[in-house]
Amino acid sequence: MATSAEQAATAGYETIVTSVSDGLGLITIDRPQVRNALSKTVLAEIRSVLDAWEDDEAVRVVAFTGSGEKAFVAGADISQLANYDVAYGLAGAMQRLFDKIEEYPKPTIAGLNGIALGGGLELAMSCDIRICAGTARFGLPEPNLGVIPGAGGTQRLSRLVGTGRAVEMVLTSRLLDAAEAERFGLVTTVVPGEQLLDAVRNTAATIASKGPLAVRLAKMVIKQGAETDQKTGQMLELLAQTLLYTTADKAEGVAAFLDKRPAEFQGR
Repeated sequence: MATSAEQAATAGYETIVTSVSDGLGLITIDRPQVRNALSKTVLAEIRSVLDAWEDDEAVRVVAFTGSGEKAFVAGADISQLANYDVAYGLAGAMQRLFDKIEEYPKPTIAGLNGIALGGGLELAMSCDIRICAGTARFGLPEPNLGVIPGAGGTQRLSRLVGTGRAVEMVLTSRLLDAAEAERFGLVTTVVPGEQLLDAVRNTAATIASKGPLAVRLAKMVIKQGAETDQKTGQMLELLAQTLLYTTADKAEGVAAFLDKRPAEFQGR
């Protein structure tokens, strides 16, 4: 019987392509004719895949990329944006999805193969790790349309690059190149475009080799600790470490180290 991950990977989605291999669940946004713009259907299909993969042990890491070489995601679908109103804005569908990605129990990677603008950059910033091709460009140009970044962009960008740079980027709508994005801390790593997916897969494989409970709690503690004072964050860290001391994975990790063999973690 197929797992939920395998079912999600073979489902006939309209706007995305999915695959699962060696613990990596890869979601490719596949709308190259509109530079992979985020439509309501894209958002719904991504949410469906994430729901299917959340409790499936076949998926240890989730990554996002875009179809083609020019765009990761060029932003929201402008043809739909023209019809957005107060009710749609308050529903916050895109913000809620990106919150789900940020809070996802498994590590997430954005493989940025090209431009990431507006909602595309907001999607990338909701991921834990951002690896980009040298040709990638980044920006939040929403003020050009008379609106502002509304899916976490104003908040995540300022936390990643600092308030001053965030204000300047949004108010001027200027784009960062890959070198600037790496220097400002917006992306983790820059690689040649032809090496991007290999870099994503290698990073995912490295993460997948670690104790899954440790990975999950480390992500949780770092994220929650960043939203509080250091002393409270260290208490979260202490409690998480104490919990991990009781697990079978800790016993296996120590035994494997002493035996000089690879650990076989079970997430228990």
